[in-house]
Amino acid sequence: MGSTANITGRSLACTLTGTPTAYEGCFGTGVVRLLEGLNAGRTGLTEAQARTAGYDPETVVCAGDDKAHYYPGSSFFITKLVADRVSHKLLGIQVLGSAVDKMVDVAVTGLAAGMTLEAFNDLDYAYAPPFSTAIHPFVQACLVLENKLSGAMTSMTPAEYAAGAAADYQVLDVLPQPTIPGAKWIDLAKLDGPIEGIERDAKLLLVCNRGRRAYVLQNRLQHYGYTQTKVLEGGVTVNEVKVQFAGSALPPDEIKRVKGLGCLQDKRYPDRFNVRVITRNGKITSEEQRKIAEAAELYGSGEVTMTTRLTLEIQGVPYANLDALMTYLNEAGLETGGTGSKVRPIVSCKGTTCQYGLADTFELSQKLHDLFYIGYHNVVLPHKFKLAVGGCPNNCVKPDLNDLGIVGQRIPEVDLSKCRGCKVCQIEKTCPIGVAKLVDGKLQIDAEQCNHCGRCVSKCPFKAIEESTYGYKVTIGGRWGKKVAEGKPLSRIFTSEEEVLALVERAILFYRDEGITGERFADTIARLGFDYVEEKLLNGSIDKESILKKTVVGGAKC
Repeated sequence: MGSTANITGRSLACTLTGTPTAYEGCFGTGVVRLLEGLNAGRTGLTEAQARTAGYDPETVVCAGDDKAHYYPGSSFFITKLVADRVSHKLLGIQVLGSAVDKMVDVAVTGLAAGMTLEAFNDLDYAYAPPFSTAIHPFVQACLVLENKLSGAMTSMTPAEYAAGAAADYQVLDVLPQPTIPGAKWIDLAKLDGPIEGIERDAKLLLVCNRGRRAYVLQNRLQHYGYTQTKVLEGGVTVNEVKVQFAGSALPPDEIKRVKGLGCLQDKRYPDRFNVRVITRNGKITSEEQRKIAEAAELYGSGEVTMTTRLTLEIQGVPYANLDALMTYLNEAGLETGGTGSKVRPIVSCKGTTCQYGLADTFELSQKLHDLFYIGYHNVVLPHKFKLAVGGCPNNCVKPDLNDLGIVGQRIPEVDLSKCRGCKVCQIEKTCPIGVAKLVDGKLQIDAEQCNHCGRCVSKCPFKAIEESTYGYKVTIGGRWGKKVAEGKPLSRIFTSEEEVLALVERAILFYRDEGITGERFADTIARLGFDYVEEKLLNGSIDKESILKKTVVGGAKC
């Protein structure tokens, strides 16, 4: 190393020129850049080297800020500190982070002076928010190891965890929000007594982001009489925490959690799931098709089915493969989901690619997908809310059996002055549902019965119907399932996508505001009355900001 070479060179030069200067040796200090912003450093003995050298080493792995966390450019250190169990003498350090040299340089000085951990506690290292933390990061690591040596903290090292030492421990998630799949989450701010359902002699592994919150929880639990708790050193920052379940039995909370990610349990097996892949309205690329097929072969049974909501389901995925499957799909730009009390994936027919298509359903449904499936993904509703877009009145995707259905329309404009009352009326002959008829020698179309398919336009040789208006019919309150309901159309035809998108948002907000937990939109409409709901959607005042701030509890069963 350049530094050691220069030190020994100077020592030799001094000795050769009449000033005998001994070289006392080095501690193996080194730093290296690994990636942009991530460096590694070490000095002194490793745990294994310390044991070989005759010490009884104790270690701790901790993660701490490298400067004030709120300061721009702040990062953190992951530090492993090694000390002698009996004397508390510092033996070595390894550290990952940004400015790791300052941690290593402090340790080198301590090693050369033969300092104990406690000797660092009161040293006034340089501090200001841009440079360090109020308690120097190196001292923080010393304090954590001191707590471990004194018994104030009992912990499990990352090496022990990786070797399976937590196999018979229940994992408690102490992060600010539930984060660890399958773990019981503890709201630290509300813990004011023993944890319901957990015995005081239970083996508990306490896990947070870095270790600090877990240590706070350990102190509280000890106060409440819990005797076998361990803090996982470094938390999820250092460890890949996975909850292991006894045998193949998955607890209901875990089944519910993965269901929220689009993984529905195959009732024939205790640990197999069918995983829904969102296809953006049924239209995906050939490359995406290949990725889904590959994912099914790699992680599932190799079979893929299509749901009525135009999502693809990868069949027979073992619970242990769920994370790997979703990671594989995410890397290909695909996602799983489509469950819960929220806007569900949008479905649409082929639209303008169909001979009867009156609207570009893929374009409209993509906008709906982006605005409401993605944009409202974290907005909880009283129950699920399904949307469908049909390109014409043929209703291939059954829009009127969705909470809100959109149907492409072409509304004929009749010019009776051009009607000749032909013996064989081409309009009457063309009408697929028989609502266009000659009455007293003049063409009549029952406006209540006409479904606005547009098939009659330009069929009259005398141009009685040449003009038409393209638009959208919107139905609300449809439902398929245990209790079927057919949606009822609003009294207005909408002539632009912008109007339709605005109406959809108003409907979702109205349902969130006035619906009741567990109540489908059809039930809300039945309870409040169709006329009231229509008036609110078309003309009423809806305060988006205040509605989105409301706390709503969903009641979707599937």
